[in-house]
Amino acid sequence: MTSRQIESARRAMTRFVKRGGTIWIRIFPDHPVTMKGSEMPMGKGKGAVDHYMTPVRPGTILFEMDGVPEATAREALELAAYKLPLKARVVTKELKP
Repeated sequence: MTSRQIESARRAMTRFVKRGGTIWIRIFPDHPVTMKGSEMPMGKGKGAVDHYMTPVRPGTILFEMDGVPEATAREALELAAYKLPLKARVVTKELKP
């Protein structure tokens, strides 16, 4: 997942909840991806950093929300999941009294 995809999902959630509540992003794109120009000859060293990405394994929690009703949070997270290049589902955590 690239940093642009994470940011796109974050914007979708923030706009839907109208800046209410709190959103935590649980992943961070810390792996640089290098790329050389398309017309570059072979050799001449490694290319410059093009973008940053993070590998996402199955079961990884991507985002958390608090401070909004559960129905609103679920819909916002489903909007964010639509922006991502992977299958994502909404998981809730039941708080014990």
